[in-house]
Amino acid sequence: MPTSVLTHRVRVLAPPGHRHDEILTPAALHFVGRLAAEFGPRRQDLMKERRRQALRLAIGSPLDFPLVTAAVRDDPGWRVAPPAPGLTDRRVEITGPPDRRMTVNALNSGAEVWMADFEDATSPLWDHIVGGQLNLLDAIERRIDFTTPQGREYRLGERLATIVVRPRGWHLDEEHLEFEGRPVPAALVDFGLYFFHCAQRQIDAGHGPYFYLPKLENRYEARLWNDIFVKAQDLLGIPRGTVRATVLIETITAAFEMEEILHELREHSAGLNAGRWDYLFSLIKTFGHRSDFLLPDRARVTMTAPFLRAYTELLVRTCHKRGAHAIGGMAAQVPGADPEARAAALATVRLDKEREAEDGFDGSWVAHPDLVPVCREVFDGVLGERPHQIDRTRDDVDVRAVDLLSVRRISGPPTPDGVRADIAVALRYFAAWLRGQGAVALYGLMEDAATAEIARVQIWQWLRHRVIDRETVLELLDTEIAALRAEDPSAPVEDIRALFQRTALSGELPPFFTPEAYTRHLVRHAETGS
Repeated sequence: MPTSVLTHRVRVLAPPGHRHDEILTPAALHFVGRLAAEFGPRRQDLMKERRRQALRLAIGSPLDFPLVTAAVRDDPGWRVAPPAPGLTDRRVEITGPPDRRMTVNALNSGAEVWMADFEDATSPLWDHIVGGQLNLLDAIERRIDFTTPQGREYRLGERLATIVVRPRGWHLDEEHLEFEGRPVPAALVDFGLYFFHCAQRQIDAGHGPYFYLPKLENRYEARLWNDIFVKAQDLLGIPRGTVRATVLIETITAAFEMEEILHELREHSAGLNAGRWDYLFSLIKTFGHRSDFLLPDRARVTMTAPFLRAYTELLVRTCHKRGAHAIGGMAAQVPGADPEARAAALATVRLDKEREAEDGFDGSWVAHPDLVPVCREVFDGVLGERPHQIDRTRDDVDVRAVDLLSVRRISGPPTPDGVRADIAVALRYFAAWLRGQGAVALYGLMEDAATAEIARVQIWQWLRHRVIDRETVLELLDTEIAALRAEDPSAPVEDIRALFQRTALSGELPPFFTPEAYTRHLVRHAETGS
């Protein structure tokens, strides 16, 4: 960025790393500082409003479609921007952290889109954040080819997936960067560094700077992102509307403002995505104090549940009504080597994708390259040569507030196996996250932070409503800690136990496990090198 005086300095508080100077240039940090100066205070205000809204809902305020925005929902005339280059056909999207191996594998996977995930699939060690930015830059420059010490080669092919970056959520800070004495919002770090270094490069390559926006709770948070896009484009001399963003509808409050979110972002919108596990996490976090929102085992809450059907069908109808893509949820299965288990996993994925394609989704997510062919086959069968099915407007769908909140139809107590599974998965994910691994294969599924979130809040909810007793949970905790210690003698089991106790067994439910765990463990890791 051309500038004569860098007046918005961002201080780097972490030790320098290999090639960090290529990303953390004075001009790039100045750019991030400009964003932090203008939008940091608004972000703080929105986080305060999140807490106020949580308190209102906790004391019984109803959740409904906002009356003040009825005119937006009733106006048939507005549409989002047409699909941008590389985002017209999105029938298969693969997700994963932007580490070097995943970057090559995802881009070569045959999927139309790769979501490079700085959020739930990345443990935010400082080297991972800066290294992820380097990997994206190297991929766009086609210089990411490498050979492992074991001799395995990773090379980019000719046909590559379109890169869409998911920055971290608004609730997170990046404590290794400081602006005016405060940590820089992590979302602005991930967005700003990628946009500064790669936006023009992506445009020159025939695509553009594209993003997935996580964990938005309302239209005001979407408006903040839209204003950031406008400012960033103006600062770098990029035409407005070049940025495109797909919003994950993965909070219960955002489900009531889908049209409003599209409307706020309409110049920059690329559609909505159904983020299923975070959506359940949000539902429990918001209404976990109410007995009529008591959910059974995670494995028993399938996407055919009435309240989840209402959510996904409303998402498709909303997107297609406004000319936007509707992208389905994650297939997290990891096909193993055993033929029977592999066949069962692929059959499960096929059924899930058939439901989505028949419901009108334009594409869907997979977590593993081996799932790309089955997802493609299903959507090819519905779409044929068409790039999407946005013309299928689903006018038959009529979803009301009660439909989105009709959890009691599947509510019930957990099974002993369900309780044990939640504790086992949460502990093992915490172990992986604390050692720097954000996406981990557990029991045949590729799990990320959303997995640990729903596991811990389910335990909290079941304890609150006394459908399980604390002594049983503590006994299972001891058993699983012992098993984890046997599996991984180097695992910091006392840190893992303490993290579980603070986030699942406390009287008040922490909104997320990541902020406090990040400050307590990962920032210390960067500062000490331990």
